[in-house]
Amino acid sequence: KSNLHVHSLVHNNEKHFKCSVCNKSFSQKSNLNTHLLVHSNEEKHFKCSVCNKLFSQKSCLNTHLLVHSNEKHFKCSVCNKSFSRKSNLNKHLLVHSNEKHFKCSVCNKSFSWKSNLNKQLLVHSNEKHFKCSVCNKSFSHKSSLNTHLLVHSNEKHFKCSVCNKLFSQKSNLNTHLLVHSNDKPFKCSVCNKSFSRMSNLHAHLLVHSNEKHFKCSVCNKSFSQKSNLNAHLLVHSNEKHFKC
Repeated sequence: KSNLHVHSLVHNNEKHFKCSVCNKSFSQKSNLNTHLLVHSNEEKHFKCSVCNKLFSQKSCLNTHLLVHSNEKHFKCSVCNKSFSRKSNLNKHLLVHSNEKHFKCSVCNKSFSWKSNLNKQLLVHSNEKHFKCSVCNKSFSHKSSLNTHLLVHSNEKHFKCSVCNKLFSQKSNLNTHLLVHSNDKPFKCSVCNKSFSRMSNLHAHLLVHSNEKHFKCSVCNKSFSQKSNLNAHLLVHSNEKHFKC
């Protein structure tokens, strides 16, 4: 036991336990815990501008700020440059104070801040200055009007890469491309023939309208479509033909 006591003295001057508030060090964790009570009732007037954590001493705040030294959470909305402190960002923003990079697409007014542009756009949100010369429909953005004008246009900008047929709208071209597609998701339930368009399948089904290939195994009644046979079989589901 005496040897253990002597050995313990070796570690007496080692202080591995550091206070996270004031950086004071202790050789035993129990002493650190006791010390922390000193800070428990202190008022914390010093706030971190990055994460809002509070500290009772400015020196502790300064030490804490080193944690964020490589973090750059504050980004300039003009040039995307990042800063570790909001105060540095605010100083930097003065560089852009006379620059107006954000232009309103409606009235061409320019702004130095994106937030101001967004406010301006709200002013125009209910305004519709761009009128279609064909049908008088109005739009709030010129780009929307240009898209709309394609409806009235005789110009056909969308060309089928297979047969060179032209279309005025991309949606019409996409529908047309199904004609050339190898995908035929619409299958005839009678003969299993497949079609690329539902309308073609419907036209084909007329061929089978008078044919009745599906026979009921119970009463021998025939049907032109399997779905009709399945519906009919429900009639027999509760019948009991075999008597004990």
